[in-house]
Amino acid sequence: MACIVIFVWMTPLAFCCDTTTRDGTTAQTDSTEPPQNNLNNTPKFEQKGLIRLSKEDQVWIDLRRKLVVVEGKVCLRKGQLEMFACPKQTKEHESIVAVDSKAYVIHTALLAVGAKAGSPVKFVPQYEVAQGPKVTILVTWLDAKGKRQKMRAQEWIKNVKTKQAMREHWVFAGSGFWTDETTGEQWYYAEGGELICVSNFPSALLDIPIKSSDGADQLLFEAYTENIPPKGTRVHLVLKPEAKKRTTFLEPDKHKRENSP
Repeated sequence: MACIVIFVWMTPLAFCCDTTTRDGTTAQTDSTEPPQNNLNNTPKFEQKGLIRLSKEDQVWIDLRRKLVVVEGKVCLRKGQLEMFACPKQTKEHESIVAVDSKAYVIHTALLAVGAKAGSPVKFVPQYEVAQGPKVTILVTWLDAKGKRQKMRAQEWIKNVKTKQAMREHWVFAGSGFWTDETTGEQWYYAEGGELICVSNFPSALLDIPIKSSDGADQLLFEAYTENIPPKGTRVHLVLKPEAKKRTTFLEPDKHKRENSP
C-alpha cells in the first residue's frame, strides 16, 4: 500500500461517558461519545482528547481509547441502501450519512489507532467475504429540542426481509489503490463512495462479512426511517475497532518453579 502522509494539528474535543442507546442497550464502545451540535451549528471543541488529522477533513483520533470520530450529515432517510456512509458528493442517493472527509483519511485514522486492514470481498474465482477487525459504529447527534441522542449505526438500517434493525457488524476491509500508468498518480478506490457499506464491494473501506449483493432487485437493506433524524442533521460517527486479544506466555522456568512441590 502506498505511503500516506497526513498533516496533523491538535484540536481538543469533549466526550461523554454514557453510551446507553435509546433502546436501553449499551453500545460496545468505551466513553466514545463526542459533543453534539444542532442542524445549523458547527460543534465547538472545548476539552482535550482528540487529534484532528487535517484541516480539510472532519476526522479525529483518540490514541488512548483507540477510536476514530468522523463528522457528517444525514443525506437520506428513506430508500434502499448500498452504503451506510459515503464521502460527500459521491453516493448520497444510496447512503444515510455523507461524511466531511476523504475516505483515505479515515483509513489512515483507523491505522493510527492500531487497526490492521484485512482484505475486501472477492468474487473470483469464488466468493469470499470481506476480512478484517470488527469495527463498532455509534452515531450521535442533537435532536430538534437540543437533547443528545445516540444509537448504534445498525439501528438506522433495516433488513428488508425481517423488517428489523441490521444485525451484522462491519469489518475493516481496507479498500485498495489504483495507479494511473500514464501519470503515476494513485487513487484510493473508496473515494468513489464505498466508505461504510452494506452491499459488498471490492472497493469498500468497511464492509459486512456476509454475502450482500448490490443488484437493484437483491438489496438486503433499507433506511430505518423512524430512527433517523431529519435530513441535514449534523452527526458524529464514532468508530471503535476491536482490540487485539493479548496472549500471555508463561516462561518455562517460572512455570516450573510455580508448579514445584
